[in-house]
Amino acid sequence: MPTLYHLWISPFCRKIRVSLGEKKIEAETKVEQIWDRRPEFLAKNPDGTVPVFVDDDGTVVANSGAISEYLEETRPDVPLLPGDAAARAEIRRLVAWFDRKFNAEVTEMLVGEKLMKRFLGTGEPSSAAIRAGHTNIATHLGYIGFLAERRNWLAGDHFSLADIAAASHISTVDYIGDVPWEKYPEAKEWYARVKSRPSFRPLLSDHIPGVRPPAHYANLDF
Repeated sequence: MPTLYHLWISPFCRKIRVSLGEKKIEAETKVEQIWDRRPEFLAKNPDGTVPVFVDDDGTVVANSGAISEYLEETRPDVPLLPGDAAARAEIRRLVAWFDRKFNAEVTEMLVGEKLMKRFLGTGEPSSAAIRAGHTNIATHLGYIGFLAERRNWLAGDHFSLADIAAASHISTVDYIGDVPWEKYPEAKEWYARVKSRPSFRPLLSDHIPGVRPPAHYANLDF
């Protein structure tokens, strides 16, 4: 059975967990506390980051982007990059939007400051960064609503890796109660549809030691 090394609150790990679920790939999940810098783990990924996917044959793939492409090539039966070249380009554009722009402007500013600094022992949260994250998320939720009003899913007609990447980042911010859903009904409706997919349910069962999510976090009809 394949193995996925991950952290609960990492959006990049969540993206791969949902992808595995969509593709119906059974995999053992192992929480890797990257701050421990285990030699056995560093032998698999010298970068020391998660996610890391180890396939049945021992193939090791690190980085969520590389893992996503690897899964598309080795398990193509349920495509998460569906459509023609233009459609796949749009999916990849949106994946990059959330994995780079949203991550830098929102995830790192909120989840990074409030949770990861505690786990990594890298100091106190920055109030300025947190304020910036709260400001920045408005733009992104507005953009999600704009796309959701005009398309069946974010990148087009089909559920894709774009939806998975976006929802994975948002779910981490939602875990700490920092998504102002009441102001963005279109984004909320789209996220409710993603939450209802069987592949997403395990994320809603996550409980990070010492941090409880808000009551609506696991509620499919929130």
